[in-house]
Amino acid sequence: MTTAIAKPSSLLGSIRVQKLDNFYLFKFNDELQARMEELLERKKADLLTPEEVIELEAIGELDRIFTHINAMLVAQR
Repeated sequence: MTTAIAKPSSLLGSIRVQKLDNFYLFKFNDELQARMEELLERKKADLLTPEEVIELEAIGELDRIFTHINAMLVAQR
């Protein structure tokens, strides 16, 4: 059974910084990226447990935050 993650901040250890061209961007590590994709597939199939819904929401929130930060970093160049 997967443990539900209520706080996106608990996932910060799964974030890495990757150089892409002249930018350093925040990315999910491979494990977290794969978990997000797995949960999204389960959501499409309407198979998420209540705990997985919470986990996906936390990962999604973190994804939105880092997408925004990355966009700001790129826009500054």
